[in-house]
Amino acid sequence: MSSSRLRYIPLGGLGEVGINMWALEWEDKILAVDAGLMFPQEDMPGIDLVLPDISYLLRQDREVLGIFLTHGHEDHIGGLPYALKKINVPVYGTRLTLGLVKPKLKEHRFLREADLREVRVGDTVQLGPFKVETVAVCHSIPDAVALAIDTPVGKVIYTSDFKLDPSPPDGHPTNMARFRSLGDEGVLLLLSDSTNAERAGRSGSERDLHAPLERIFSEAPGRIVVANFASNIHRIQHLVRMAIQFERRLAVVGRSLETNFKTARELGFLKVPDGLTVPLDEIDKVPPSKLMLLTAGSQGEPMSALARFAAQRHPFVNVVKGDWVVISARPIPGNERSVYQTVNNLYRHGAARVLYSEVGNVHVTGHAQRDELREMLDAVRPRNFIPVHGEYRQLLLHSEIAREAGIAEDRIIVVEDGETVELDAKSIKRGEKIATGLIYVDGLGVGDVEQVVLRDRRHLAEDGILVVTLTLDRDEGTVRAGPDLISRGVIEPELSAKLMADARVAVMQSIGRLAETHADINLLKEAIHDAVSKTVWRQTRRRPMVIPVVTEI
Repeated sequence: MSSSRLRYIPLGGLGEVGINMWALEWEDKILAVDAGLMFPQEDMPGIDLVLPDISYLLRQDREVLGIFLTHGHEDHIGGLPYALKKINVPVYGTRLTLGLVKPKLKEHRFLREADLREVRVGDTVQLGPFKVETVAVCHSIPDAVALAIDTPVGKVIYTSDFKLDPSPPDGHPTNMARFRSLGDEGVLLLLSDSTNAERAGRSGSERDLHAPLERIFSEAPGRIVVANFASNIHRIQHLVRMAIQFERRLAVVGRSLETNFKTARELGFLKVPDGLTVPLDEIDKVPPSKLMLLTAGSQGEPMSALARFAAQRHPFVNVVKGDWVVISARPIPGNERSVYQTVNNLYRHGAARVLYSEVGNVHVTGHAQRDELREMLDAVRPRNFIPVHGEYRQLLLHSEIAREAGIAEDRIIVVEDGETVELDAKSIKRGEKIATGLIYVDGLGVGDVEQVVLRDRRHLAEDGILVVTLTLDRDEGTVRAGPDLISRGVIEPELSAKLMADARVAVMQSIGRLAETHADINLLKEAIHDAVSKTVWRQTRRRPMVIPVVTEI
């Protein structure tokens, strides 16, 4: 790479929703921004979390100067503990963002080693060749910032997640005046949030929820249960105000929500009067008409508080007849089935009403829609544009808005994770593709589950497993015991007598052909595998995982 070019490196969040992380590189000095995670999709059985691949940042010939966090949502900070264990560099963020990071680091036993540095909105930090300014943006969490980064070849602006709410709940709207003045100074590159690039119009205000919530609180005869993102502090504050207005006590259900509630309250970002909250083990003392439950799990995550509550598997509190349940979030793409399964379970177990994005105005997005995205482009007037945050279609639709805003076609580049872009003061071009991908967290293992393991898990889930065991006398080339076949998830045992008998015959025939030649044991196993697979396929049209176990004596 020519030393006079700035390199933009997307590590996650371009091509999928979540795992937001990217970096800027100048002469082997790197500034990393955000470190998110993603929750597993349906085709990832057994996976707990998904992280971005940061192997590029670990190369010996590069120096990472620090990680700058833009706000406290999981898809921007959730992967930080895993990243810091590999590359312990200073971490910059606003007060609430670092406040939400600390419990995560404590859980990973890494809080003491971490170098956390607080910045305020409007501050400027010099990191090597990069001068980073924080700019206030409105999102569904307080203390969120965009970044204006001075580099040796020009200014890079990263909006992070934002919306243009003129009167947000905390009184801190997106600072469009600053974005316009940055535009006047000249902006080399704009990286802007594409999450809602498909949705026309504007995102609306958090205040738009007041009337629908007021109606729910005035009409619900029993308990009200509200599920939303654990880190949507603005929504939590709104619900706290509703509880006060309608004289309901508030109980918080779910570990992540409890942690965020406590942190935001301690730091002054959540105003909760004393005596409003009630511990979970005391909710039976509160009349149902005077109680509100606030719970996490709005995406239907199988082990979340709401999913267990709906299925009546929660250790402390479960859905009861007459509950009104509000799911105050829109399903992330890929989570729709889980959310509807949770809704089904809530109704199945007695909920009187379930209000979710399709049947009630119970959610306002935290992400700018098309008119707001255009307004940001018009304010910043960047020389070059790269859409970020979203699946490929969302990135592409955002690039169309940029074209309509007058940015030249050859100045707009749509890239996905690992596709680097190089810039200088005059030009922009695609750079080399670097190794990126998804890192899977499975229990205590990080990165030890590869695609091939997931493929095997899907295979097992779909067609089951068949184990063939036999004992072989190598000297005589004869089978001393077996073959025995053990199946799990293939076919009902009583239906499979003929299938098993045919499979045994096929195994004996394949061994007969090879044993006399004293073939290698791996060839024998391969022959057994093929013989059984073909027999099962012929009779059932299924392909179970076949595992031959050969013992030699």
